Amino acid sequence: MQLTPSIRSALIAGAAATALLTGATGAVAAPAAPSAAATAPVRAIAPAFATAPAPAATAHSPYGQLRSLAVLSAERLATADLVAAAKWGSGGPVDDPAREQEVLRAVAEQARQLGADPAVTVRFFRDQIEANKIVQRGLHRVWEADPGRAPTERPDLGQVRKEINRINHELVQALADSPQARSAPYCVPLLAAAGVRVRHERHLDALHTSALARSLRSVCG
Repeated sequence: MQLTPSIRSALIAGAAATALLTGATGAVAAPAAPSAAATAPVRAIAPAFATAPAPAATAHSPYGQLRSLAVLSAERLATADLVAAAKWGSGGPVDDPAREQEVLRAVAEQARQLGADPAVTVRFFRDQIEANKIVQRGLHRVWEADPGRAPTERPDLGQVRKEINRINHELVQALADSPQARSAPYCVPLLAAAGVRVRHERHLDALHTSALARSLRSVCG
């Protein structure tokens, strides 16, 4: 069967997501899968992504630039645990539209100052925000089911947000520095390799691995 460019891109993207999630501890909820015939190429490609050695991560190489985005996204996700604990202690909702708009305005303005595309930056940060909420909601479900695992101290949300703002600044810079890597035809497999490496280095569980995949969804394009 001849694959059209759109089908080929979809298969590669599926393989990348599968590779990132392969080997995560526990089960990860996934959307409804296509037919077995359609996903066969994905299953064949994914193990290669998961087991192949990562390319050299020099600072200015395409892999190095994409790895920076994966590392910073994982670093940002780590703050979700603190945000979840702060909101758990105060009873605050996970969704915070005012804060989200504040973040999106700030990163769009920084992108303009750097000569980067504000629309691309905002789209990427919408994914970052949604990924953060995946972790928050997941932790709240765990704590509701087992109150003994719930945090007993409430972090200062203001201080946590200062750290998030710092990471946001670095992420906008990393996006601005990587337009060619992000638009290249090899972006998806390199990003998948970077995500797999970050997952192993940080020992991410299923919840954080799923959120990392969500946070990187719009990097390539």
